Amino acid sequence: MSIKFEAVIGLEVHCQLATREKLFCGCPTDFGAPINRNTCPICLGMPGVLPVLNEQAVDMAIRAGLALGCEIRERSVFSRKHYFYPDLPKGYQITQYERPILERGGLSIELEDGQRRVIGLTRIHMEEDAGKSIHMDTGATLIDLNRAGHPLIEIVSEPELRSAVEAVAYLKALHEVVRYLGICDGNMDEGSFRCDANVSVRPVGRAAFGTRTEIKNMNTFRGVQRAIDHEILRHIDVIEGGGVIVQETRLWDEAAGRTRTMRSKEDAHDYRYFPEPDLPHLIISTARIESLRATQAELPLAMRERFVRDYGLSAYDAGVLTGEPSLVAYFEAAVVAHPNPKGICNWLTSELLGRVDAAKVPTSNVSPGALARLVALIDDETINGKIAKTVFEKMLSTGMSPDAVVDADGLRQVKDGGAVELVVQQVIDANPNQVSQYRSGKLGLKGFLVGQCMKVSGGKLNPSVVNDTLDRLLGPPATGG
Repeated sequence: MSIKFEAVIGLEVHCQLATREKLFCGCPTDFGAPINRNTCPICLGMPGVLPVLNEQAVDMAIRAGLALGCEIRERSVFSRKHYFYPDLPKGYQITQYERPILERGGLSIELEDGQRRVIGLTRIHMEEDAGKSIHMDTGATLIDLNRAGHPLIEIVSEPELRSAVEAVAYLKALHEVVRYLGICDGNMDEGSFRCDANVSVRPVGRAAFGTRTEIKNMNTFRGVQRAIDHEILRHIDVIEGGGVIVQETRLWDEAAGRTRTMRSKEDAHDYRYFPEPDLPHLIISTARIESLRATQAELPLAMRERFVRDYGLSAYDAGVLTGEPSLVAYFEAAVVAHPNPKGICNWLTSELLGRVDAAKVPTSNVSPGALARLVALIDDETINGKIAKTVFEKMLSTGMSPDAVVDADGLRQVKDGGAVELVVQQVIDANPNQVSQYRSGKLGLKGFLVGQCMKVSGGKLNPSVVNDTLDRLLGPPATGG
């Protein structure tokens, strides 16, 4: 009888805080600077220097705690975590260990079947980043210390995830939260949002955890899912083959589609933690917390619910619009200019997002006001939907306003009854067979005649006026047909 296994997964997510300066010095945190340009004696660990805590980073960490329902410690402590890698110039990392700034809390995730789960959090602590090792084809390794000292929060989940799919749902939800708060840009390809996964398996029904391995080097959501799925299967294969899982850190090899051993997994005692002697305890007042709470950004889940409730949008449309923070601001600015949420949503999601990357929508040639005005021109029947697409294309390519495009190209709908009647009569005269069949009862031919009127006019006639004029000139059709 084969044993059925279940996975036990916990994630450790490092978010680089979007501060202008590093955690303990004034060096800039801009990405892409020349190698080793953004360094100073403090982040290089020179003798005799003293760290000074970045106040902006503390506030960002508190915002994360407020969003995730964490307990915010009045007093937290920084520690030294000792390990020796070339990209860690001090030989230790300043982090938080026994008394982190944030504890407990949870994150709500939405699964593919529509179910929601809350994944518990163990802790969130502040720490500084290490530098970056650059491995050359020659076999040499170069060190870039620009990133050394960047402010991080490490968000540690409880081991409550049971599949790679759940892990990715959690990771995406967390990614969304930190970006909406404005505390992390979330760029996984630049390393500002990184994930390590702790994976083990156990027989279904057993309470005790199995031996875990930690997976690193996952740079995409897809990579996280593939790596965890691979590691789960590897654990099961080893156990079913009579082997024993070794506690270790493993690297995900994206090209090979497998994990490989990196090093044995250290325990806390291996790092020789002790309180950082050069930093006082971090004291956070209730007044500071409440001040930050009062200016906290709306979170994505609450925003989606509000879009459905207040704007009458579908859950799908609300999800698309809230997928990028800049889209939310764009949409709501457009709705202020013209209160037709559904119409604006349709043009934004179907047309604008079809041609412009979501992050670049706010800087496109079509401003929120211009899109709102385009929808208003459709709503008041100045133009119809087909002509609106032509107008939109020119707006996107030139930056012209919709009114300017309509006037320059003579695209306003013709509503004048006399002008419409001339075209309708021309179509009736040119299609005697279809007119005769319509009058005999083949009512479906009216659509053909309307189409001919729109074709002759280049789509400029008002469809409702065309319909009324056709009814009047053709007279009532025979019944039946």
